[in-house]
Amino acid sequence: MAWSVVCDDLLDIVFPHLEKVRVQHVRVEDGLVRVEARTRDSALPCPDCGVSSARVHSWYQRCLADAAVGGRPVVIDLSVRRLFCDVTGCPRRTFAEQVEGLTFRYGRRTVVLMALVEAIALALAGRAGARLAAVLHIVVSRMTLLNVLMTLPDPCPRSPRVLGVDDFATRRGRRYGTVLVDIESHDVLDLLPGREKEPVAVWLAGHPGIEVICRDRAGAYAEAARAGAPDALQVADRWHLWDNLATAVERTVIAHRPCLQAPEPSAPSARRLAPAPPSTLNPDTGIEKWLVTRTRERHEAVQRLLAKGWSISAIGRELGLARHTAERYAHCENLDGLIDGALRTTRLDDYKPYLIRRWNEGCTDAARLFREIQAQGYPGRTPQAVRRYLRPLRTGLGSIRSPAPVLKPQQVTNWIMWNPQHLRTDEEQQLGEVLARCPELTAARSHVHAFAHMICNLGGDSLPAWTDAVHADDLPALHAFADGLQRDHQAVIAGLTLPWSSGPVEGHVNRIKMLKRQMYGRAGFALLRKRVLLT
Repeated sequence: MAWSVVCDDLLDIVFPHLEKVRVQHVRVEDGLVRVEARTRDSALPCPDCGVSSARVHSWYQRCLADAAVGGRPVVIDLSVRRLFCDVTGCPRRTFAEQVEGLTFRYGRRTVVLMALVEAIALALAGRAGARLAAVLHIVVSRMTLLNVLMTLPDPCPRSPRVLGVDDFATRRGRRYGTVLVDIESHDVLDLLPGREKEPVAVWLAGHPGIEVICRDRAGAYAEAARAGAPDALQVADRWHLWDNLATAVERTVIAHRPCLQAPEPSAPSARRLAPAPPSTLNPDTGIEKWLVTRTRERHEAVQRLLAKGWSISAIGRELGLARHTAERYAHCENLDGLIDGALRTTRLDDYKPYLIRRWNEGCTDAARLFREIQAQGYPGRTPQAVRRYLRPLRTGLGSIRSPAPVLKPQQVTNWIMWNPQHLRTDEEQQLGEVLARCPELTAARSHVHAFAHMICNLGGDSLPAWTDAVHADDLPALHAFADGLQRDHQAVIAGLTLPWSSGPVEGHVNRIKMLKRQMYGRAGFALLRKRVLLT
C-alpha cells in the first residue's frame, strides 16, 4: 500500500496532466516510456447540445505522443469512450470524450507536447525547429512545424490610441511591407503588404479611435493618415528628421569639397620634393585607373542623354545601367565625390604615410619596408603591394612629399552631426581646420547645433526662426531641407514638440529583419506576419 502511494506521488510529479485519467501501467520498452491509461467513468456534456451523458456506445484506443521524461520519449496508450447523446433534437447521435488538459480533437499529441511544438515553431520555424525538436526527442518535420505555426490564431485586433507606422523590406529594393505598432504598449498590431497608401488607409478606417499617428517623412503614409484617420494628429519622427538633416549636411560638405583638402606645405628651396602618386593613377602604368575613367565616361553619357530630355529609365536601358545607378549619375552634384566612391581602398592605405617617410629617410628596400609595416600590423603576406606602390617613386628625384591629408565628406559630416563633447581631440582639431577654411560649413554646423537643441528640448516653437536663419545663408541643400519641413509643417512641429516618436517601431523593424534572415529570406509574407504577431 505504501508503494502505491509513492507511485501516485511520482505520477503527480512526472505526469501532472494525467490526473484526470486512470493510469494502469507504466513501463519502458526499448528506450521508450509507454503509459497505459483509461478515462474515468463520468458523465460528459455533448459538444452540440451540452446535455451530459454517461451511456457508453463503445471504447477505442488513442496513441498520444507526450513530452519526453528523463531523456526518453513518452507514448500514452489511452482508452477512451464514445458516448450516446440521448437528446432527441440533437443532430449528434454519438460523441467521443476529450480529457481536459490532455487531449484535443484529431490530435496525436498531448496538449503539453503540442504547446512545446508551437513554442518551437514560433521561435525557430522550419528546419532549425526540427533540429531542436529532435534533441528534445520530439518527432516532428519542418513542414509540420510550419503548418502548426500557420494554424495558430492571430491576436485579437484592437485600436490603439497612439499608432506608429513604418516600412520594412522583405526583399530590399523590390518588395516592402508596412508594420503598425502600438506606441504605448510597444506591441505589433499588424503587418500589411506593400508600403502604399490604400492598405494603410483601409486599416486605419477599420480601427477608429486613433488619436496620434507617428510616421516617417514618406508621403504615402501622410496621405493614408489623412484618408483613414482624418481626426488623428500626425507626428513626424525626430530620428527621421535628424537623418534627413544629415543627408542635407553631407550634400553641403560635398559641394564644398575643396575646403576639405589641407593646403600644400611650401617645399624647401635647398632640395626638390616630388609629390606622391595621386590615388586616381595606376601605380604600375602611371595612367588613370580604369574605374575612374569608366565613372567619368558614364557621367558624361548620362548627362548628355539627360540634356536631350531622356528619362532615367530610358537612359538606363540605353547604357545598360540599373535604374538606381543611372539616377545616381543623373543627380550627381560633385563628380569628384562620385569618383572617390568608385575607388577601392586597399589594406596598404593606412601605411602609405609611413612608407613615404621612410623613403625620404633613404630606405628604398621594398622587402625591408614590408617587414617594418608588417610588424606594425599590416595584414599582407607578400611585399608585392609595397613594390607596386614604390615603383613610380623610383623614377622621381630627391625626396617624396607626403600627400596632404584629404578628409572624406562622410567623415566631416559625422563630425558636424555629432555632439561636440563626443569628439576626440584630433577630430576636433581637424574639424576646426576645415571650418576655418570654409565659412559655409561653419554656418551649417551652427544650424545643426540649433536643430539638435530643438530635438533634445522639444522646442518646436523655434522652428520658424531656424528656417529663416537657414535661408539667410548660402546653403542650397539646407534650403531644400527647410522647404521640405514647411511642406510637412504641422507634423514636424508636433514631432519637435510632443514626446511621441517611432522608436518602438524601429525596434520592431530590426526584429523583423532578424526573423526574415533567420529563415534565409525565403519565408512568405504570411509566415513572416504570423511569427511577428505571435512572438
